[in-house]
Amino acid sequence: MFLQTFFEPKLDLDRLRAMLDTCGPWARANAVHTLTPAQMKVLFEACEGEALTLDAMVPTGEPLVEVIHHGKNTLPMFSHFQKRFCRPDGEDSPDQLWGYNHNGGLVTAVTGPGYFVATLTEKGEVLIDYAKVPPRKPAGWPTIMGPTARAGSLVWAGMTDVLRRVTDHVTIGTAYMNGKPRGQYFALCREDPKV
Repeated sequence: MFLQTFFEPKLDLDRLRAMLDTCGPWARANAVHTLTPAQMKVLFEACEGEALTLDAMVPTGEPLVEVIHHGKNTLPMFSHFQKRFCRPDGEDSPDQLWGYNHNGGLVTAVTGPGYFVATLTEKGEVLIDYAKVPPRKPAGWPTIMGPTARAGSLVWAGMTDVLRRVTDHVTIGTAYMNGKPRGQYFALCREDPKV
């Protein structure tokens, strides 16, 4: 899929959204994986103020049911990954999601899984906070580790992500380190949960 046509001479967000909403799941994920760093930056800026909800991230109301978001980031290596989310079980965390970053075996072996807690901000964005670690997880997820486990302190410690809505299935995000923008972006495409 050639996405450049949606970005030149300037971003046509309505056309891009229409395409992403009407294409199938494979084509939508492929489109996300073909975004360039420059396109991700433009898309993040264009989606400011777009309301995103936790329900959009995890549509199922069932606790501890995994919802996979396929992602691509602007890093020069290891740019394809997944963020996996679930709703908490119990009544202690109704306004948050739990999750982790699913990467290739080598990356996870070195950095740990990058567990996080996601909450909604007043601006209608989803904040992913790696300093907050879920107390429980779905079966099959890796062992819960804090952000400083293994070499995670080089990646997860002090990091937060901010997500904005593009479409019902696609979000665009950026990373912050200790509250400062890192100039790195990523796009996610939600896989419909199997319930």
